[in-house]
Amino acid sequence: MTFQTYSLFVLSVIIYFGRVENRLNLLQLQDDIDKLKADFNSSHSDVGDGRPIFTERLSNWTERNEKRIILSQIVSMYLKILENTDKSKAHVRNISEELHTLKESLSDGSKKMEYLNDLTKLQVNDLKIQRKAVNELFSVLQKLGDTTSSHKRKRSQSQRQCKC
Repeated sequence: MTFQTYSLFVLSVIIYFGRVENRLNLLQLQDDIDKLKADFNSSHSDVGDGRPIFTERLSNWTERNEKRIILSQIVSMYLKILENTDKSKAHVRNISEELHTLKESLSDGSKKMEYLNDLTKLQVNDLKIQRKAVNELFSVLQKLGDTTSSHKRKRSQSQRQCKC
């Protein structure tokens, strides 16, 4: 993914959440992102090689809460990219500030992502964890059943309401 595409993606994230938080100045950010593109020499030929980094992954997330989880991680990645840039430049500071503001508004997504990361670190070969997991299995399956039946019910209700 090109840095130009990165920039457009950041802008789309900002626009997406900017509808909720009107304090974002999108025109100023676009100008700042253009300056950042120049800093990173985003017109370099290698930038167009390969597939997008973030936008492609985001398209697989459809629900608003799901998007908040992935966007919180993507915003964190942009902040890491900007950590090593020249903070004396106003456009870098402006973009960083806006990304920090977005990150704060997505804090629930970050917490959920941490929880998902913790799940992947569980030692499932540990006998104690296995016992606890088996103890919770029926409860987990009940919740899963509730979730899937609720989803089916919503879908069938929306199909009935359609006067196509």
